[in-house]
Amino acid sequence: MYKRLVRKDGTVIILLPKKETKAVTLELLYKVGSRQENPANNGASHFVEHLMFKGTHRRPNTADISRELDAVGAEYNAFTGKEYTGYYVTADSRHFLLAADILSDMLYNSKFEKQEIDRERGVIVEEINMYEDNPIMYIEDAFEELIFAETKLGQSIAGPRENIRNISRRALLDYYQKYYYNGNMVIGLAGKFDQSKALKVINQLFPLAKKKPRLKYQAIKFAEQPSPQIRIINKSSEQVQLMLGFLSPDNKDKKFLLSQLLANILGGSMSSRLFLSIRERKGLCYFIRSGISGYQDSSAFYVRAGLNKLKIYEALAAIREELDNFKQSGPDKDELEKAKENMRGRLILKMEESGNHLNFLLGQEIIGQKIKDVDQKLKELDKISASQVRDLARKVIDWRQSNLTIIGSFNQSDKNKFLNILNK
Repeated sequence: MYKRLVRKDGTVIILLPKKETKAVTLELLYKVGSRQENPANNGASHFVEHLMFKGTHRRPNTADISRELDAVGAEYNAFTGKEYTGYYVTADSRHFLLAADILSDMLYNSKFEKQEIDRERGVIVEEINMYEDNPIMYIEDAFEELIFAETKLGQSIAGPRENIRNISRRALLDYYQKYYYNGNMVIGLAGKFDQSKALKVINQLFPLAKKKPRLKYQAIKFAEQPSPQIRIINKSSEQVQLMLGFLSPDNKDKKFLLSQLLANILGGSMSSRLFLSIRERKGLCYFIRSGISGYQDSSAFYVRAGLNKLKIYEALAAIREELDNFKQSGPDKDELEKAKENMRGRLILKMEESGNHLNFLLGQEIIGQKIKDVDQKLKELDKISASQVRDLARKVIDWRQSNLTIIGSFNQSDKNKFLNILNK
């Protein structure tokens, strides 16, 4: 059972004790990501995340930070998303104080040295190159740039290379100071710990500050899409990457869980509809799956596949046929129950790791959602009916509002062939 505490400065603390483990995970989330950026500073959230590991006055460089954590076998990292940025350390519970001290030092006292910033520009550009050179990794970013086009959700997390090369130290420091404040932070602690002692450490190392409310994102309104959108990224490769999708309920909507179940039935496992039909029966792809990219204001229901170039049109038509069949009849009772059990099992197994369980809770808190623990989610899942899933599919899967991204050896002249299938 977790405990949620709110300090006078607006900081939320989530405590998740786990008696069966000897480890502890300390994680901090800030409500800032690429969604908060503008075209001139797009990439700043991710850049700042990198700079948190580049040295403080007490620990002057990256090696000083990593050496202390490596010495106790800790796992540590950070991540930047479209809507929040996170930092965590998982360690033997005996080293909780060290983990908390290092995270506090990084997040409050990073130096933002110009030399380190300039060095890191090249690192981030190479990270961008790595993603763009790998179609399996890049397809998700390319797809979201298409489906969320002209909105903050359509911005790249890493940002354009030009921004990374040119953004100033002053701009990065201002960005950090604007969004890295206590009221915009959620602190989570999971694993083996004494609550009173842990809170004392947290309050000492992450001290109270002037009260300031958590950041509120400006709502995004999506105009109705009159016709299918297609993005083709020409790249010579043996396998073509395809991502097809539609806007779907946002991650605070009651229907978000419904859309997750829809994705599970259609392509969430090796016994799902799309896998059995497109891969096993027709042999048109190596892998295929469906899922949900969940954000505030909107999400995206998608189908991803790795395909033989010569079979891509046949495969896209077969995917469309399978989705249309589902819209007509929806899942049968057996299919629905199997998908529910699959989701139940995956969630329970995932929550066995205290860090995953903690992130599950923090992810809801940081976006301002009332936290629902695992049992509550599973009860909601149990209540979903086949007709609800079918009705959502009919609403979401609208071919006039479809979005298709292709990475492979195709060019713009091939677009009409794809349009013909989507417009059928």
